[in-house]
Amino acid sequence: MLRNCAEAHPKKERERLTWRDEATGFSGHRRSSSPSEPIAPPRRKRRSESRSISSAKAKCSPPPPAKCRLANSANAAAAAASRESLTQQQQQQQQRKGCQSGGDESKSKSSEKTSRDKTEDRMIERTIKLAQRCVRLREKLIIGLAALAILFTILLVMDLQLDLGYSGHHLLPSHGRVKMSEDPERDTVYNNFRRKFLQRPNASRELASGSENNNNNNNNNNNNETPGAASPQLLVETSTKSSQPPHDAFEDLQKLLLNADDSRMDDFSVIKSEVLEDVEENPSVAELKHLKPGKNTTLLDKFHMQIRKRELYSKGSRVVEDLLEFMASQPIVHASEKSGGTQLKLVMDYPNKMQALFKPMRFPREQQTLPNHFYFTDYERHNAEIAAFHLDRLLDFRRCMPVTGRTLNMTTEIYQVTDSDILKTFFVSPAGNLCFHGKCTYYCDTSHAICGSPKDQLEGSFAAFLPDKSVVPRKVWRHPWRRSYHKRLKAQWETDSDYCNMVRELHPYNEGRRLLDLIDMSVFDFLTGNMDRHHYETFKLFGNETFTLHLDNGRGFGKPFHDEISCLSPLLQCCMIRESTLRTLLRYHNGPIRLSSAMRESMARDPVAPILWEPHLTALDRRIPIILQAVRDCINRGKLAKDEKNELGEPNNTETSE
Repeated sequence: MLRNCAEAHPKKERERLTWRDEATGFSGHRRSSSPSEPIAPPRRKRRSESRSISSAKAKCSPPPPAKCRLANSANAAAAAASRESLTQQQQQQQQRKGCQSGGDESKSKSSEKTSRDKTEDRMIERTIKLAQRCVRLREKLIIGLAALAILFTILLVMDLQLDLGYSGHHLLPSHGRVKMSEDPERDTVYNNFRRKFLQRPNASRELASGSENNNNNNNNNNNNETPGAASPQLLVETSTKSSQPPHDAFEDLQKLLLNADDSRMDDFSVIKSEVLEDVEENPSVAELKHLKPGKNTTLLDKFHMQIRKRELYSKGSRVVEDLLEFMASQPIVHASEKSGGTQLKLVMDYPNKMQALFKPMRFPREQQTLPNHFYFTDYERHNAEIAAFHLDRLLDFRRCMPVTGRTLNMTTEIYQVTDSDILKTFFVSPAGNLCFHGKCTYYCDTSHAICGSPKDQLEGSFAAFLPDKSVVPRKVWRHPWRRSYHKRLKAQWETDSDYCNMVRELHPYNEGRRLLDLIDMSVFDFLTGNMDRHHYETFKLFGNETFTLHLDNGRGFGKPFHDEISCLSPLLQCCMIRESTLRTLLRYHNGPIRLSSAMRESMARDPVAPILWEPHLTALDRRIPIILQAVRDCINRGKLAKDEKNELGEPNNTETSE
């Protein structure tokens, strides 16, 4: 049987395809596609395969001769089993290759997925950046459009405010305009003023035109103002040669004041008379504080004790004259710089612990306000403080602290008795004069130093101090007609025609004397030309029914040839004035003594007289009829308004209010 089995295959083929394991005795077939292919040992068979092979081996073992056919069939079965096993091996190899290829495919798929994710992330990143850029661009566009809208609005407002019920004169400063009505043809107080005063050449322009006539023989140019200082002799000569308007006695106002019938108050609401309280209702500081003069009481303490509810000092007070003489003559033991304020001021101490406020002289009396200076950057003048005190006393207000002039020796009365801080600012100028500048907000540097003339002689004003706040506290009020203190912005009263009606509804202007006091202050500021009135003070001790203090007048008397109508805004807008103030103005306008003469006589007793430049005194007489004309126009307008109401059938006792 073995011979038959061997004969089934050639010898070489059988040797090539047959493999026998010497260790285990296992033999099997090999599959090769080509004779040259090296034969590798086959993988270990499974148990089922080994069993089939062993069974086949057993069958191929030499059977008994009787059973040769059965052996042939067994060989065939073994060959079939081997083929089946080979097929299974091939399937397993294919499965392994499939698994390997599947792993490679999964790896490739994962790598493809990762690359796709990265691409998507990049796209999302780019989209976010683009969205952020769009948002920023939109914000910039919105800001640009908003800025353009604001600029357009500002330009539109500026264009609308060029000439709509303001002064009507393009050369009038914007901060000095007063808007009274939108209709220029409407009969209002301010429009009457514009036609009668603002559109005609005032005395300053007449003086300027007179000087030009002497130089150029031109009689038609009457609208130019004279900037800077001018020659006093030339101005006096031209003022006498220039044509003066006829004197208006304002007899209509005098008749109204002479009429003792109270029914006159039904015809107009401009002149306000006050029922003066008894002396018992006008207490002093000494009475309310229970103070009595002692051995160490100074003149300033006596002055403080006699301050009353309606006035700083009584008419003809001897204490005021003694105080002025004391400040002008007593030696100075110490000098220190006063803190606060915009310009240099010194606190002077006397031997008896009395103090005074010193404002030094910066330039001569003939120096006018620089034409390019705003009111809030103007220099303070020592002579303006002195003149304001005398004017306040002549107008019977008595609301200014006593002020006097004095000439100091800078070496002995400032340098030798001052603090170390001011000592650092002393120097000698190229002209050989002793100078110093101190420390303050404005004009405290070497280029604006205060120098002696000649050498170390320095003129200045000495003002008495108010009572200490711990003894007589004061309240600071914001002035309703305060200016904007800005180069371009305007205050509300400069654009609102009904501003006074709003002020009248506010406390303390809705009752009592406060609004009339502010109108008195506006008359006072108009006469001095002071535009720097931003706050005012009152004594808390007397409540709200007390007077307003007239402080900080150093920026007055700077423009003798210009009348600042905007200072009269409270009078023009509220159309009311105190009866006693109107009587005083009429007395100086028509009486034998003009206001300029009274001022000249009052200031002649000052140690540094003359105090004012002569054109400033002339300006006082020129400005009084402007105030009286404002009162006249208010009265006439009030009568017209009442007649219109009577025609409409309203009661006659209704009071006209502006």
